Amino acid sequence: MILLSRALSLNSLHRRIARASACACLLVLGLALTLDAQAQVLGAPQRAERNSALARGPADLEPLFDEAGEFNFVRVRFNTYFNGGGFRGGFRGGMGDGPWAIDFPDADINFLRGVSRLTNIRVMSEPIVLGFDNPQIFDYPFLYMLEVGQGGGIVLSAAETENLRQYLLRGGFLLIDDFWGQRQWDAFYAAFSQVFPDREIVELPPEHEIFHVYYDIDGPQMIPALYRSDEYGEQGINSASNHAILDDEGRVMVLINWNSDMGDGWEHTYHPDYPTRYANAAYRLGINYLMYSLTH
Repeated sequence: MILLSRALSLNSLHRRIARASACACLLVLGLALTLDAQAQVLGAPQRAERNSALARGPADLEPLFDEAGEFNFVRVRFNTYFNGGGFRGGFRGGMGDGPWAIDFPDADINFLRGVSRLTNIRVMSEPIVLGFDNPQIFDYPFLYMLEVGQGGGIVLSAAETENLRQYLLRGGFLLIDDFWGQRQWDAFYAAFSQVFPDREIVELPPEHEIFHVYYDIDGPQMIPALYRSDEYGEQGINSASNHAILDDEGRVMVLINWNSDMGDGWEHTYHPDYPTRYANAAYRLGINYLMYSLTH
């Protein structure tokens, strides 16, 4: 019964946010020139002169937040095979260590700022961290997780697996980001195939609507981490791919951003050494994924 009530709440939230998204889409023509201008500024080589709407300090961005906002960023906390999530080297901020916490909270907050500036969606100020077994995930249409190949791969309990399966089938959307190479893919797949053992993971072509729902993007984009080469990401990889798990109607339930790191693009928006074109690509992709999740 809890799942049913949460599903109704999720559907209601989808409808409310879809209306906001529709308003945003009506503004596309009016925003087009502004967005193009911002893209040109973000792509300029003078990284120290980031004068775009995104590249400002935190203080002047606070008015963007709305405590009654219709979208909040929900990051998924998960365990790995090693030490139940005790990965050493990630974020330490009072909620425990683990690959799930890399880039937190800067990436989450900056993405919320970007959504507020570049769309008509009202956002909330504080990102949320939840586990898949928490029934509160049904209150939110968009979930984010990353580094799913670290620490030997993710570990999902029976409760997490079932709750996630129901969440996705009832209209939820999960974005998986920032894991690299075949070994990390295999570690991720070993656990995640339990969620939908009867559904294939398919590669999305550049013409898929998710790349064109708001911004017109030429398919997946390889976004490297800070201080990586301009030509290569991690492990000598120089191209990204997007994969998905689809529902029976062909809707993307799970978007897998493989060999790319959008989180670093969001986290390092203000960093003078992070190439602006990658930060710009990270916002464009992220907003497209969000718009798709709210309207499908």
